[in-house]
Amino acid sequence: MNKIVKRLLSTALIGALTLGMCACSTKSNSLTVEDGKLIMATNAFFPPYEYHDDNDAITGIDVEIAQAVADKLGLELVIEDVEFDSIIAGVQSGKYDIGCAGMTVTEDRLKSVNFSTPYATGIQSVIVADDSAITDIDTLLSGDYIVGVQSGTTGDIYMSASAEDGGVGEDRVDRYSKGNDAVVALMSGKVDAVVIDNQPAQAFVAANDGLKILDTPYAQEDYAMAVNKDNEELLDKINAALAELQSDGTIDSIINKYIPAQS
Repeated sequence: MNKIVKRLLSTALIGALTLGMCACSTKSNSLTVEDGKLIMATNAFFPPYEYHDDNDAITGIDVEIAQAVADKLGLELVIEDVEFDSIIAGVQSGKYDIGCAGMTVTEDRLKSVNFSTPYATGIQSVIVADDSAITDIDTLLSGDYIVGVQSGTTGDIYMSASAEDGGVGEDRVDRYSKGNDAVVALMSGKVDAVVIDNQPAQAFVAANDGLKILDTPYAQEDYAMAVNKDNEELLDKINAALAELQSDGTIDSIINKYIPAQS
């Protein structure tokens, strides 16, 4: 667990250095991929950050924060619902303006994109069956258990790491395109546990009898918006908008709407 904490601290430092270096660069793209629009790539199967509501509209914390940023910039928010592990590549190639999907800053992702200042905090949690022999994180990591994850997410990154780095290794990870698919695999006995962000974990457990979340969280992380490395103009404007939204209480209000303080 100490190695995970060290890795998160290292990621935060690299993120700060990356943002700092942006101000020194002279290279800049046009503000957005399509004039007047802020094209956001997400994967809308990660409640409460992004999901389809009863009318099949995409909503959630990330969506409302991105909409507030777009409003500040005088842009129309356009949401593209794509596979999670295609978001970074899409932002890097210039297909999308931002990636916003419960997106954690990691060392690997920083090789491809820059990140905005963080606007929310997530906790990686472990879902198991009520009668599971897995009672804590150490039991999960030290046993021969198979772990289900959503492909490309932080849970995937952490769990796929070697035992030395706090994971279980590639051989014990089963990847799914959606978090819900990993939970279905858990319920059918194909995997022994699912590692995913705490808020989606709570939603999945509430919707499915026979599941629980381990009391001890696996890791804590900050969420931010991914932006093309060459587009410092957009990054600067997003960071300025986020600072205003944080200062006036808008971001806290959005988060509290979906995650009440008492929960």
